Amino acid sequence: QVQLVESGGGLVQAGGSLRLSCAASGSFFRLNTIGWYRQAPGKQRELVALVSSASRTNYADSVMGRFTISRDNAKNTVDLQMNRLKFEDTAVYYCYARDQSLPGGAERTSWGRGTQVTVSS
Repeated sequence: QVQLVESGGGLVQAGGSLRLSCAASGSFFRLNTIGWYRQAPGKQRELVALVSSASRTNYADSVMGRFTISRDNAKNTVDLQMNRLKFEDTAVYYCYARDQSLPGGAERTSWGRGTQVTVSS
C-alpha cells in the first residue's frame, strides 16, 4: 500500500501564497494519478488538482489560474503551489494517489492524513 505524507500547510493572509508537498512511499509498481483534494468545515471533500503519470493536469474551476500542480516521478512527490489565496480556500488539504501494485494490476486509492490551510481575510 502507498503511504502519503503532506507538508506545507499553515496560516496565510488573503492574497498570499503557500506550497504544499506530498511524498509517497511504500510498496507499489507505479503511481498513476496523484494530486490534491480539500474539505472545508461543513462541506464535502472536493477536487483541487490532479496530475496523471503523463503529466496531464486537471484543476477545479475555483483554483484555475491561481494553483499549479507538479510531480516529480523520480522522487514520488507531488506539489501544489497556491497563489493569490482567498478566504474560501481555507480547508484541510488531502493528498490523493492511485497506484498499481503489479504491472497490469488493479488500481488502488490512497489518502494522506491532511494538512490544514487557513487563509485570513
